[in-house]
Amino acid sequence: METKRDKFVRLAENRMESVLKGISLLGNLANTSNYDYTEADVAKIIKTLKTAVADLERTYSSSQKNTKFKL
Repeated sequence: METKRDKFVRLAENRMESVLKGISLLGNLANTSNYDYTEADVAKIIKTLKTAVADLERTYSSSQKNTKFKL
């Protein structure tokens, strides 16, 4: 039987592989022989990726903290 840890590791490795492949594919778009883009396009891609990573960090941070309210 798969433990929660085993399941986490299996899924995290698969999902990270997909994410890293996607980032690599985005990097391929930098080839100006094949694609035309503006600095604004690049800035939007980078900003969106940074926001997604920040959201991920917040998700893991908040799941570790006790968020109960007490007076």
